[in-house]
Amino acid sequence: MSDTSDDSPPDPAGTEQATVAAAPEEPASAEPRPRLGILAAIERPLAIAFVGTLGVLAALLIGSAIGSITSILVYIVLALFVALGLDPIVQVLQRRGLKRGAGIGIVFGVFALLVACFLIFVLPPVLAQVGQFIASIPQAISDTVQSAWFLALPADFQAAVTSALDQASHALGNPQAIAAISGGVLAVGIGVASAISAGFIIVALTLYFLASLTGMKEALYSLAPARARPQLAHLTERVTKSVGSSLLGSVILSAINAAIVFLLHLFIGLPFPALMAVIAFVITLIPLFGSVIFLFIGSIVALFTSPTQALIFAVCYLIYIQLESYVVSPRVMNRAIAIPAALVLIGAMIGGALMGIMGVLVALPVMASILLIIREVIVPKQDLKV
Repeated sequence: MSDTSDDSPPDPAGTEQATVAAAPEEPASAEPRPRLGILAAIERPLAIAFVGTLGVLAALLIGSAIGSITSILVYIVLALFVALGLDPIVQVLQRRGLKRGAGIGIVFGVFALLVACFLIFVLPPVLAQVGQFIASIPQAISDTVQSAWFLALPADFQAAVTSALDQASHALGNPQAIAAISGGVLAVGIGVASAISAGFIIVALTLYFLASLTGMKEALYSLAPARARPQLAHLTERVTKSVGSSLLGSVILSAINAAIVFLLHLFIGLPFPALMAVIAFVITLIPLFGSVIFLFIGSIVALFTSPTQALIFAVCYLIYIQLESYVVSPRVMNRAIAIPAALVLIGAMIGGALMGIMGVLVALPVMASILLIIREVIVPKQDLKV
């Protein structure tokens, strides 16, 4: 009986061919793959243009909304800075045993008294001296041109100064210039009214910020993770103390400057003491360079009265600048952060361009805060990267 079973091993090649033959055939034309997002966007330019237009319109609307509330934002920022400037005084009263509410009441009472004294005793003579100063300009120019010290100067310099003064007199006598001055006076009147109303708003906001400053800090701390709150609290306290010390110190130094200028004018016999004291207060709000700027301005104004008096004023005020730099300023600004002079000048120019005198006053604490954050946060992180 023969064995009909095939014991030979299977043929792998034949199995592979059978498998290939049994596999379904792929379609000849495969479906196109979907294009990437950028390529798809390029193929729909109208949709991209429409979305871009909507984005531009949204940006314009947001910018317009921010522009319409710019004055309100400025009031809020100024009130916050004033509150930070008054907070060190309130803390001193608290350390002496008073409650915070009582300290705030005392600080605002003294502030209101100072404002009342300014309005009653300082503003009327300043306004009167402004009129006297404007009226005395032609006579002062004429006396200066005919004075002996001016005639002793080189002839070219005399001709240049005389020509400049003649052009100034002709420009002031032009009816268009008079109309422009009248419009400027009207604009100043409107500006004063607006400043008074803005002052009431800033005072109200300052009172609110000063009363709730502790709660505002705690709310800020709660936004940070729990592990970062101690560092944030420490940094915030240092920033607020530096801002308050800088603002308060700047105002105190400017007030001392104004008092020195007023006494020098009375002692030397120069005219317009109250007006020049107010001008000195405003100009010396510029940190580091304000006193030097007023040295030139005050000396030039005094020169129209007498060269001897101008020289005496320049020497006396220069001595005070040295005392201020090495004695007064270190004691008044002892808690403020040291800032390089170049950064002070840059900050003052930027602040003045954006917000005027108040911008110059706010620029110093803002620069101090930025430097403190860089030194306390950014630099340590960079030191850890090896």
